Amino acid sequence: MPTTRTVRRTAALTLGAGTAALLSGCAPAVPVDAAPYATDPLCADVVLTTPDSLGEGLDRVDTTSQATTAWGEPSAAVVLRCGVEPLGPTTERCVTVEAPDGTSVDWVVVADDPADEQGSDWTFTTYGRVPAVEVRVPADVASARSTSFVDALGAAVSRAPAERSCVGLDAF
Repeated sequence: MPTTRTVRRTAALTLGAGTAALLSGCAPAVPVDAAPYATDPLCADVVLTTPDSLGEGLDRVDTTSQATTAWGEPSAAVVLRCGVEPLGPTTERCVTVEAPDGTSVDWVVVADDPADEQGSDWTFTTYGRVPAVEVRVPADVASARSTSFVDALGAAVSRAPAERSCVGLDAF
């Protein structure tokens, strides 16, 4: 038969574990709409192999949708969505980003406000990969640091095979 002390200790441990679980469930998640092709099995590979951090201050945070991940503060997070509509031929700026491990990915880079690139959000969308991957970088992040952290996504994004490449590439 358990003693009063054992019962109290068990109750305290149970309460502590329940409180920790409850508090961890309160961490804000970044609201993200799932991409149209988020159910592509390759998207799971892409998202599961993304890094836990994109550098100082850009640690992984929870999101609300399948085939997405994010880094940074939930109010101004860098957001990756896998399964966006693949891009067709475009006249937008296309760059090849090479990671230190030699992996290279073609990205179409667009400022949401071309008239104010310094204060604009940025969208990086893979070119020639299916499923396509989109990375949204808020202006707060882009203005505070270089977006060169995109190279850290190369190994994960390369899980989606390259079918085409950009013409007239810029180096990044």
